[in-house]
Amino acid sequence: MHDDPDQQELELTSALVPLFVISMGRALPADHEYEHTTLVTAQPGASSAARTLPPEAREVMDLVTDGFLSVAEVSGHTHLPLGIVRILLAQMEEDGLILVRKPIPHAERPDRELLSAVLDGLHTRFGA
Repeated sequence: MHDDPDQQELELTSALVPLFVISMGRALPADHEYEHTTLVTAQPGASSAARTLPPEAREVMDLVTDGFLSVAEVSGHTHLPLGIVRILLAQMEEDGLILVRKPIPHAERPDRELLSAVLDGLHTRFGA
């Protein structure tokens, strides 16, 4: 019967089980904060160790082997939630399989008055 409350609850929570399995029940360690724009790439020579990884981690390694990708891009390509991708990346970083480059901090806004003066000087020098 479809009206059984136990069966409905199982159907609602069954989609969450694979995510728990993918992360192997781990949580993101406090010292591994990955922003959306954090860039990751594979360590040189890490492809041989990638063969022993779970399928989702292998897919991440395949994506980042040829260059840098942001955490958001990895999540988009793998169709995994950001939280799960962050947990996978933390484990891979601890295992020495990937390099992580933190995003460049936002610069201070330039002085609008200075930019206007430079623009006026360029117009005066080279014409409009």
